[in-house]
Amino acid sequence: MRDAVIVDAVRTAVGKGKPGGALSGRHPVDLSGHVLRALAERTGLDPATVDDVIWGCVSQVGEQSCDIGRYAVLAAGWPEHVPGLTVDRQCGSSQQAVHQAAAGVIAGQYDIAVAGGVELMSRIPMGAPRVGGQFGEPYGPQVAERYDNYVFNQGIGAEMIAEEFDLSREELDQQALDSHERAARAIDEGRFKNQITPVTVTDTEGNNRVFDTDEGVRRGGTLEALAGLKTPFKEDGVISAGNASQISDGSAALLITTSEIAARNGWVPIARFHTGVVTGVDPITMLKGPIPATEKVLRRSGLTLGDIGAFEINEAFASVSLSWQRAIGADYSLMNPNGGAIALGHPLGASGARLMTTLVHHMKDSGIRYGLQSMCEGGGMANATVLERL
Repeated sequence: MRDAVIVDAVRTAVGKGKPGGALSGRHPVDLSGHVLRALAERTGLDPATVDDVIWGCVSQVGEQSCDIGRYAVLAAGWPEHVPGLTVDRQCGSSQQAVHQAAAGVIAGQYDIAVAGGVELMSRIPMGAPRVGGQFGEPYGPQVAERYDNYVFNQGIGAEMIAEEFDLSREELDQQALDSHERAARAIDEGRFKNQITPVTVTDTEGNNRVFDTDEGVRRGGTLEALAGLKTPFKEDGVISAGNASQISDGSAALLITTSEIAARNGWVPIARFHTGVVTGVDPITMLKGPIPATEKVLRRSGLTLGDIGAFEINEAFASVSLSWQRAIGADYSLMNPNGGAIALGHPLGASGARLMTTLVHHMKDSGIRYGLQSMCEGGGMANATVLERL
C-alpha cells in the first residue's frame, strides 16, 4: 500500500507586500522558480523525474495568471515535459496543493510531485481579480439571493467571530503581541535557518543584498500602542491592522513521494502525510472553518487532541485563531509556537505551504510525532492536515 511522505520543505523569507518590500522587485514566476531550484538543490532531486508541480495562487491575474505553476517550472529551468497546475482554494491554496500531491502519490498517479505556492501582494494587490467590478462579482444572483445580498467581507466576518466567542480587543491584541514575540524568538534562535532559501534582492537604491529573514516581525510592541489603532470593519470594533495578518510576498515548496521511492533515491523524509480533509462553513462569518476541519481530521485520523504536539492555525485575524483555540481546547503554547501570520505575514497562495514548511521543520527539530495544520479560506472553507514525523 502506497503512502505519501514529505522529503523536504523550503520557503523564502516573507517580505512586506508593498512597494519597497524586500521581494517586491521579483516577478512571482521567477520567485517560484527560485524556490523550485532550491528544493531540487537541497535534495539532489532530478527535476526530470517530477510528475507534476501543483502550485497555489489566489490572485490569478496579470503576472500570476495563465497557470503560474507551469511557468514556475519553466523559470526554474526544469525540463519542458514537467507539467504544472495552479490551484485556488483561496488562502488554503497551497495546503490544498499538498493534499492533491499526496493523493496523487498514494493513488499511483504520481511517483514524485512538488506542491507549493506563491503570492506577491506588492505586485498583484488582494482583490485584484475584481477591481472596479469590471467583470462583475465572483458570485452570481442565486448566491446573492441565498444570502440576502450580503456583501461577503472577511473583516466583518472576523468581527462577528470575535463577538460570537466573546473575544475582547485586549485578548486579540495580546495574541498579536505573542505572535510577534514568538516569531522574534524563533529568528533569534535560528529556528528558521534550515527552512529558508536566501533570495538576492535589489533595494530602491539599486543595491543588491541577500534577503533571508522574515520582514514583518515587530519587536517591543505594547497593548497600549495596539489599542490606539483604528478598527476599519466596525465602529468600536475589535479587529485592527495590529491583530490581523500582514499583506505579504513569499513562496514555498515541498517534495512529496512514497517511502519506497524516497529510500530508492537515498532520501530521509521528514514526515508522513497522515490525514487530510477539507470542509465548508457559512460564507458570511466565513472564517470559522478550522474548527470543524480540525474536528473532522481528528476523527478521520483516529488521533486525539492530546496526541498533537504542535498546531499551525493561520492567523488571518486573531479572532480566527483564538476562537479555534477556545472551541478545540488546544494548549495555547502549542499553537503557532514560532509565530503566525500576524507577525510573519500572509502571502495568500503561499501561506499553506509556508505554514507546513515551518511545521515539519519544527516537528523535526523538537522531536514532535504529530502536527496539525488548518487555515480558514475565503467563501467559507478550511483544510486540515495531520503530519507524522518519521
